[in-house]
Amino acid sequence: MMLPEACVANILAFTSPADAFSSSEVSSVFRLAGDSDFVWGKFLPFDYQNIISQSTDHHRSFSSKKEIYRCLCDSLLIDNARKLLKINKFSGKISYILSARDLSITHSDHASYWSWSNVSDSRFSESAELITIDRLEVKGKIQTGVLTPNTRYGAYLIMKVTKGAYGLDLVPAETSVLKSKSGQNNKNTTYLCCLDEKKQQMKRLFYGNREERMAMTVETIGGDGKRREPKGRDDGWMEIELGEFETREGEDDEVIISLTEVKGYQLKGGIVIDGIEVRPNC
Repeated sequence: MMLPEACVANILAFTSPADAFSSSEVSSVFRLAGDSDFVWGKFLPFDYQNIISQSTDHHRSFSSKKEIYRCLCDSLLIDNARKLLKINKFSGKISYILSARDLSITHSDHASYWSWSNVSDSRFSESAELITIDRLEVKGKIQTGVLTPNTRYGAYLIMKVTKGAYGLDLVPAETSVLKSKSGQNNKNTTYLCCLDEKKQQMKRLFYGNREERMAMTVETIGGDGKRREPKGRDDGWMEIELGEFETREGEDDEVIISLTEVKGYQLKGGIVIDGIEVRPNC
């Protein structure tokens, strides 16, 4: 005997978005139940109406909650297009990208240090390109209350290295992901560009062991001895892992995410910052 549609919908609401998507293959009753607003209302972020109202697409009308869910899976620009929100299609977990304009970047308002322009493959209208500076400080903030609870998150700086880049691999930058209320602080170090052996040999010719001596001032932060550097992304950009944190049910803590390189005192330039991504690691 086939279960009533309402009963099937109630069961699906306790599963996952992946199960709801695949339920249509079971039978017509499962297909109808799996398309219902009751089911998809359980998988949408609790404040999805507020999210839609903040989006650049807020005048758009939706025929169902399943359609809203699909829209959020495709990503949505919110907060005057300074942030991008996206949910994982199969898990329903929430990710954010804070645009470069939503970050605190030292001297980013000085044209002699930073240049703001539209980059063709950026998610946002402007990205920040470092011209030259000796103290690099980038900081972003997000509330755990807007993220998926009981989830381990990673924070990543989305960036590119230009052809004329310099001073990025002399000493590592320090990274930190701090939860303000709990005091949980995940610290590490990373280089701002990938290792180029030919360049390294040339620098040793000119600077001797200056690199090693300077690196020793910050190398102890990481603790595991691994060289961290940017990694390629599927979207053509690169990312630097800044750290991890966990969210808890009912918690609303401020997470402060930062990257700083202020101990080398050498000039550096040639990175383009698109933003900081906060996404589930599992």
